[in-house]
Amino acid sequence: MNKNSLLAAFFIIAFSKSMNIQAQETTPKDSIPSSKDVSGKIDYEKGKEYILGGITVTGLQKFSEETVRVYTGLTTGLPIKLPGDKLTSAIKKLYESKQFGDVDVYLSKIDGNTVYLQFDVTELPQLNRVKITGISKSKAKELKTEAELKTGAQVTDNLIITTRNYIAKKYTDKGFLNAKVSLDTKKDTTDTNSVDMKIFIDKGARVKIKEIIFTGNDALSDSKLRGAMKNTKRKFFGRFWKTSKYIIDDYQEDLKNIIDTYSQLGYRDARILSDKLTWNDDNTVNLEIDLEEGKQYRFKEILFVGNKKYNDEFLMRFLKIEKGDIYNGKVLKERISGDGTPDSQDIQTLYQNNGYLFSSVNAVETKVNNDSITVEVRIREDEPATIRKVTVLGNDKTNDHVIYRELRVKPGDLFSRENIIRSIREIGQLGFFDTNVTPEVKPDYQNKTADIDFSVIEKGGSQIELQGGYGGGSFIGTLGLSFNNFSVKNIFNKDAYKPLPMGDGQTLSLRLQASRTFNTYSFSFTEPWLGGKKPKSLSFSVYLSNQYQFDFTTGNVDKDQSLSILGASIGLGQRLKWPDDYFTLSQTVSYQQIALNNYTYALGSSVFLNKGTLNNLAYSISLGRNSAGPSLIFPTYGSDFSIRAKATFPYSLVNGTTYEEPEDSTTDEAQEYLGEKYKWLEYYKISAKGKWYTALAKKLVLMSNFEIGYLGTYNNELGITPVERFFVGGDGIAQGQLDGREVVGLRGYENSSLSSSEGGSIYNKFQLELRYSITDKPSASIYTLGFIEAGNSYDNFTEYNPFELKRSAGLGIRIFMPAFGLLGIDFAHGFDALPGDTSLNPTKSGWQTHFIIGRQF
Repeated sequence: MNKNSLLAAFFIIAFSKSMNIQAQETTPKDSIPSSKDVSGKIDYEKGKEYILGGITVTGLQKFSEETVRVYTGLTTGLPIKLPGDKLTSAIKKLYESKQFGDVDVYLSKIDGNTVYLQFDVTELPQLNRVKITGISKSKAKELKTEAELKTGAQVTDNLIITTRNYIAKKYTDKGFLNAKVSLDTKKDTTDTNSVDMKIFIDKGARVKIKEIIFTGNDALSDSKLRGAMKNTKRKFFGRFWKTSKYIIDDYQEDLKNIIDTYSQLGYRDARILSDKLTWNDDNTVNLEIDLEEGKQYRFKEILFVGNKKYNDEFLMRFLKIEKGDIYNGKVLKERISGDGTPDSQDIQTLYQNNGYLFSSVNAVETKVNNDSITVEVRIREDEPATIRKVTVLGNDKTNDHVIYRELRVKPGDLFSRENIIRSIREIGQLGFFDTNVTPEVKPDYQNKTADIDFSVIEKGGSQIELQGGYGGGSFIGTLGLSFNNFSVKNIFNKDAYKPLPMGDGQTLSLRLQASRTFNTYSFSFTEPWLGGKKPKSLSFSVYLSNQYQFDFTTGNVDKDQSLSILGASIGLGQRLKWPDDYFTLSQTVSYQQIALNNYTYALGSSVFLNKGTLNNLAYSISLGRNSAGPSLIFPTYGSDFSIRAKATFPYSLVNGTTYEEPEDSTTDEAQEYLGEKYKWLEYYKISAKGKWYTALAKKLVLMSNFEIGYLGTYNNELGITPVERFFVGGDGIAQGQLDGREVVGLRGYENSSLSSSEGGSIYNKFQLELRYSITDKPSASIYTLGFIEAGNSYDNFTEYNPFELKRSAGLGIRIFMPAFGLLGIDFAHGFDALPGDTSLNPTKSGWQTHFIIGRQF
C-alpha cells in the first residue's frame, strides 16, 4: 500500500507560492492504508469542509510529534477545508518557528467526512561549537557575543551569510579594507542534528589614507576642504588626535560635509562630479574628488508674507540677515526653524513661544538673478492654541503634586515651547527622575488646543554613605543616610513605609562619623514648598561634634581634653519673580556654641585658647540665579551663580571695650581674658561663586567657574575671627570640622595646604573643566573630565595678589548612582610649590590623587 501527496493545481498555488511548499507525487516511507481509485490517488472534494481526524509527522530527529502538532495549531476534530486558510496558517507557523527548513503536507487518508494529514518536515541543524581563529581569544569571545552565535541557534543559510557579512563589515569599518572572512560548518557526530562552525579571519594590514586630492576647486583651498571632512583624514607624521582610516560610511558623510561647507559660503550649486579610491604600492589609498563649485550667491531681498502678529522689522531681528550678505542656506534655515538647542532664537520658536502652535514658517527662493537670490519668508500664523490638559506618566513613588507644582505649563495657558523646555529642566532639577524627560504634545487643530504628556523614569530618591578608613592615627567610620524625596505627613502611616514614607519631595539627612579622635552627629530637614502653595522653602539643621586631643608622638587620645561644637540653623528661601524666576533669595539664622575643655584652639599664629565657651550667632543672606540644566549631575546649558553675605552683630563697636593681644596666652589671666574677648564672635563674610555651562558638541560640555571670598572684621583691635576661615587645596571635602570653615578644592595640592594653619581670610579660584558624558542612564550617570584651575588663599589684604595663583591640571571621572551619590577620582598635577617653601629650587606639588565622595565640583 502506498500514500500519495495532493496533486491538485490549486494546492500547489496555495502553498508553493506563498510558503515555498511543493505538493509532490512521491510515495512516503510510512504508508497509511486507504481506499484509492485505480490510479493510486485519494479522492477528495475541493472546497468541502472535513473534520480533521489526526496528524502524523515524519522526518523528525530531535522534536516529538506532539511538539510539531502544537506548532501547527491544528487539533483533532477541527473543521478544515482542502485547500484552506487553516492549513496554510499551519504551514506558515512551522516556518515562523525557525526550526524547520522544509515542510511538505500529504493527505494520508479519508474516512467518510474525516481526513488524516501527514506533515513531512526537515529540521534545521543546531549550532553547537563556534571556533574563531585569526584573532585573539578575547576578541573572538566578544565577536561571538556581538554576532549572536549562541549554542542551540538554528543554522540557516541566512545565518551564515549575515554572520560573514557582519564580521567583514566590522573590520572594514576599522580600516582593514583587505579583511577576509571564511566560514565553514561541519556536522557534529557527538550530537543529533548539530553542526560546528569554524570562522577564520584574516584582517590584513590596516589601510591608511595617504592623500586626499581635489580637482575643480578654486574658491576653497585643499586645506579648507580637508578641514571640512571631519572624519576622513590623510596620513602624516605626528597625527595622533585623529586616525587616517578609510571608513566608507564616514567618507560618504564627509562628502556631504564638503557640499555643506560650500553652501554656507554661498556656493549653493556646488556638487561632486566624481570620487574614486586608488591604491598605492605601500598599501595606502588616495581619495580623488572632482568638484564643480558654481558661482557664489548673495541675498538680494528678504520679504515677509502673512505676518500680522509681528512686523517685518521685528522679524528681521531674529533673521539677522542683511541685503548683500553671502547666501547661507544653513543659517537661513536655523534662523527660520531653529538650530536644535533649547534656547534657539528663531522665528518659528518666537511664534511657538507665544501660543502659535499651528503656525508655519517657510523660506522660499522666489527669484534668482545672476548671483543674487530673493527669499520670501512665508508665514501662516493661524490662531493661538491653549493648553487643554497636562499629565505626568511614570511617577510611581513621587506624588503628582510635587511634579505639577514645578511645571511651567498649566491648563488654560497659551501654548509655549519655551515653557515646555523649562518644565523639562525643573523636573530634572528635582533629582528624582532620569534626565531624559520626553514631553508629548497632542495638538487638536479643530479646537485649537493641545494636551501635553510628560513621561518620566523614576530613579532612587535616597542615598546611603557607608565607608571606613584610616586617618589621623585611627580608624574612621561614616554612616550617612539621605532621603531626597521624603514625606513627613506619612511618617505615622505604616502603609507608607516602602521602606520609608516617600513622595513629597522633602529632604531628610542623617550623618554619623566617628573615630578615636572625634565624633560628629548631624541632622537636617528641608521642605521646598512650605504650605504647598508657593515655592518658599524651610530648612533647619542641628549638629554636634566632639574632638579630643591627640598626641602625635605617642598616639594617645586624651578625652579629658576636648572641643565640642553644638550648632543649629534655620533658613527660609523664596523663588523670586524679578528679574526672572530663576532667582532665589535665601536667609538663615545660625548659632554655634564652641566649648573648650583643656583643648588647645588656635586663635592666631601664636595665640591659643584652652578653656571657655565661644558663641557664634550669625545671619546669612544669599541671592542666587540657577538656570543650569536639565540635569543636576551633568548640566549642558545655563549658569549658576550666587552672592552671599554672613554677619554677626558688631559687639565690640557698642560695648566700648579695648582689646589687646596678651604677650603670653598660657597664663590663667590671659586665658580668662581671651575667653571673655571671644565669648561672642564677630565678623562679616562676603563670597561670590559662578558657573557657566556651554555645550560644545553632543555630550561635550565646558564648565567655567570662578569663586572669591572675603572674611572681615568690624574692629581691627579684635582681629579676624578664628572661625569661618577659608582652607584652600585638595579635594574640597570637609572632614568633621563644623566651625564654619569653608573648604575650597584645588586639585593637585594636598588638603588645605594652600592656606595657613589657622585658615585664610581671602581666597579666589578660577577653573575650566571639559566634561564628556559616557552614559546618563537612571541606574548610573558617568562622565569623564579634564580640567585646569588656579587659586590661592591669603591671610590679609596686604598679602592679597589676585595674580599670584597656584596652578594645576588633570583628568578625572565621575559616577553618580542614586543609592550612593557621587563617586569620583581625579589625577591632578600641581605646577607650583607650596607656601612657605623658600628654598632656591622649590619643589612643586606634583601629582596628587583625589577621591571624591558625596559632592561635586
